[in-house]
Amino acid sequence: MKRLNGMDAMLLYSETPNLHTHTLKVAIVHDSDFTFEAFRQTIARRLHLLEPLRYRLIDIPYKLHHPMWLENCPVDLDYHLHRVQVPSPGGRRELDEVIGRIASTPLDRDHPLWEFHFAEGMADDRFALIGKVHHTLADGVASANLLARLMDLAGSEQEESDEYPTCDPPTRADLLRAAAHANAQHVARLPGLMKDAATGVARLRRYTKGRSAQPEMAKMFKTPPTFLNHVVSPGRTFATASLSLAEVKETAKHLNVTFNDIILAMAAGGLRELLLRYDGRADSPILASVPVSTDRSPDRVTGNEISGLAVSLPVHIDDPTERVRLTAQATTNAKEIHDLLGPKLQGEMMDYLPPPIAPTLFRWQSKRTAHNRVMNVAVSNVPGPREHGHVAGARVSEIYSVGVLSAGSAFNMTVWSYVDQVDISILSDDQTFDDIHEATDAMIHGLAEIRLAAGLEPLTTIGTAMAPATATGLGAG
Repeated sequence: MKRLNGMDAMLLYSETPNLHTHTLKVAIVHDSDFTFEAFRQTIARRLHLLEPLRYRLIDIPYKLHHPMWLENCPVDLDYHLHRVQVPSPGGRRELDEVIGRIASTPLDRDHPLWEFHFAEGMADDRFALIGKVHHTLADGVASANLLARLMDLAGSEQEESDEYPTCDPPTRADLLRAAAHANAQHVARLPGLMKDAATGVARLRRYTKGRSAQPEMAKMFKTPPTFLNHVVSPGRTFATASLSLAEVKETAKHLNVTFNDIILAMAAGGLRELLLRYDGRADSPILASVPVSTDRSPDRVTGNEISGLAVSLPVHIDDPTERVRLTAQATTNAKEIHDLLGPKLQGEMMDYLPPPIAPTLFRWQSKRTAHNRVMNVAVSNVPGPREHGHVAGARVSEIYSVGVLSAGSAFNMTVWSYVDQVDISILSDDQTFDDIHEATDAMIHGLAEIRLAAGLEPLTTIGTAMAPATATGLGAG
């Protein structure tokens, strides 16, 4: 058995009827000879390498501790693998709509918490592998490592086998003994954790007192209301777009900021456009929750070793280059605050969530939170493989990934760099946008504005990716 850590447990407890906590991983395969049978065989022969796909949740009697993973469970591929038809003409827009529908339903906790949908009917000899994996199983880094085991990278092939070990469920006594042992460890660690928290807060207070006022930066716990912030509905919408990795890197280098700074500045510009359209104003900076990994081991394929930055996004600034400058400064500030508090403090504190009442509290919050005071939006940036991967010999041309929506926040953008592309995914609910592709259009405009202001060449269309899909009425494809 394997114990859920605090962050894993929080992502499990926070799942409610309107806030699903599964993530999406979408691989586009460009090969006319690719088949569902070939994909199924690949999964079957690599299950021994994909350990988290063989985990099943086991609750502790009387909820005396967080649930555990029962490892090495048998897997019924007939249950976990599905075929889905993409409507004609089978382009990016039609695929995104299919993915949105798949994202709108939760995973069944009586089975290992994942499923794959094999999408057929796409244009230009393409197929999509749509993975729905519970966030409790894996964070962004672990998911990327897991995906690498599913694919063949740089011509190498993974070891394949039709067999994997299986185990019997634990007895009630086993679970109670494990809970007692874990609770004893928690009690022993609590004084040290409280000391670390007090030290971090004291450091942060000194840091705050020593800084001058920053009126251009969003204030913690004082997020402005926006159309993106409301009680989130159960339905999901999904949109994707692709950019040139070289052009994003060129923009960052030209402006002497980091790759992540440019992604966040692009988001600030795109969100400014959307706020002006839907709210009629963008007069205050907003806060983005930006997850950061606390364990980037290439061998880690499960668990959530993450913390988060609260980054001010200058959506109130019209000048694109000034938005870049302020975003870079905000990111630096957020990292300093994160380090002062302690990178692992958030995750360690989650260990003490009370299992009997945490799900009830999260459910109450999800139904009532219309204004999230901690964050307006979520923005992630995950570095993916630098070489093309293959599944059953078929080339993977694009990879999209996105996380979850939080209470009172109906916007999550995840950027996944893959080979020479930057693949963008945006997740929202079905009550926020007239057309979810307005959001991806706005992000492209956000980067285009920055490049224009910096005197760089216009963005180019990515020929290796699916044709772009723009919002309805704007030349949707």
